[in-house]
Amino acid sequence: MSRLEFKTKIIKEGWLPILSVVSLLFTSIYIKKLPTYSFNDVEILFILFGLFITIKGIENSSLFLKTTGILKNVKRVPFVLVILTFFLSMFVTNDVALLIMVPLTLTLVICKKDIIIILEALAANAGSAFTPFGNPQNLYIYWYYGLKPLEFFKVIAPFSLIFLILLILVSLLIKANYSHDYKVVEIKLKYTSYIYLGFLFIFILIILKLIPVYIGLIIPVFAIIFDRKSLKVDYGLLLTFLCFFGTSSNLKIILYDDLKIYSHSLFFLSAGISQIMSNVPATLLLAKFTHDWKHLLWGVNVGGFGTVIGSLANLIAFRLYISSREEKKTSTIKFTIKFFVMGFIAFFIGCGLYLVFKNFL
Repeated sequence: MSRLEFKTKIIKEGWLPILSVVSLLFTSIYIKKLPTYSFNDVEILFILFGLFITIKGIENSSLFLKTTGILKNVKRVPFVLVILTFFLSMFVTNDVALLIMVPLTLTLVICKKDIIIILEALAANAGSAFTPFGNPQNLYIYWYYGLKPLEFFKVIAPFSLIFLILLILVSLLIKANYSHDYKVVEIKLKYTSYIYLGFLFIFILIILKLIPVYIGLIIPVFAIIFDRKSLKVDYGLLLTFLCFFGTSSNLKIILYDDLKIYSHSLFFLSAGISQIMSNVPATLLLAKFTHDWKHLLWGVNVGGFGTVIGSLANLIAFRLYISSREEKKTSTIKFTIKFFVMGFIAFFIGCGLYLVFKNFL
């Protein structure tokens, strides 16, 4: 790999952390002081770190491969793939769900993989929205505003459940020819799979605030002593959170009270910003300027649809599919067009749902 290719790869894969560092430096220089971090910010970073380790440990234990391998013997494959992605994303985050499901889909001998993978991306965004730990922006909103499980579920349930119905209907309409002409490799589970499942249960209890945060220290300690491979997590995303926490703090000083965001505009603002800078940083930047978490929650989750960069999960699905293709550039262009069209159809449906339910939020 040449130096130019290496630099290009760094920019393509690390644009979000780079953007977060630049924004932090720029705003810090502007106000001539370093940002301040709250204890709440530190707690969120620790929870994310522990959750990343847990998911990586489960992935390394072959549990995901063992479970999804069963899909190679089922009927109505598009329906099963899409719906499994929806429910899987609720517990292992939308990013991880796609890292599991997209490669699996690519190994299956079926047609219309491009449509199925786009539907999986939509399912991951819709399904992960339903739980506080389904995606990073939900976790931040849930923890930052000190929410309770029931009030969170009541607000976001219409969004996820209606999209579940729509995804079921669309996936059942897809006729994908399927072949069994390949071998299914037998996968043996590692003992760590059961340990990390226990850790995942612990973190769910922590996020729901049923047990203290410090109990989660057992996860990184275990990883350091017994399973250092699980420490190979997405530190770029953690850096992004750290920098955007600081940037948000700096912007609070710069803007003072000049930025007033009203409920009826917060949804469209957060959904719109997500289209150009992804929904996670959009959440971090807007949260400290509003107490209206309900419209923000809807906005950044609907904002996960639309452009490829609306959600990090979209980027994962897009990159995995494109990198697997060995066809002409026109095929990539066609896939990109399909991704945008289906993404924005989901985006406008989400906006329509918001207009229907906004008076109940």
